[in-house]
Amino acid sequence: QVQLVESGGGLVQAGGSLRLSCVVSRRTLYAMGWFRQAPGKEREFVAATDWNGGSTYYANSVKARFTISRDNAKNTVYLQMNSLKPEDTAVYYCAASRTSDRLAAESMYEFWGQGTQVTVSS
Repeated sequence: QVQLVESGGGLVQAGGSLRLSCVVSRRTLYAMGWFRQAPGKEREFVAATDWNGGSTYYANSVKARFTISRDNAKNTVYLQMNSLKPEDTAVYYCAASRTSDRLAAESMYEFWGQGTQVTVSS
């Protein structure tokens, strides 16, 4: 079993930055992803990385603004979010996948964190 704990969310003004962290309970070589869910909307893919950070994937809505990275020595995955917009407001979830296929699909992830709230004011 793997536990994921997110942190780093908060309230920020539009144009600002936040860095989310996701600590994994044990060393793994799983692919990792970030998803988000805004009020009244379905959860959506944000970004993902393969087991060593060599390949990264982004939703079009965050490309060039967000960066996913990982430090396997610290069992931690990060999501650096720049140029934040009010439409980025959501609960952000970290997830782990045993496979590196179809990482934009929620169904490929076996383990999920509890989420961290990000609120961007206009």
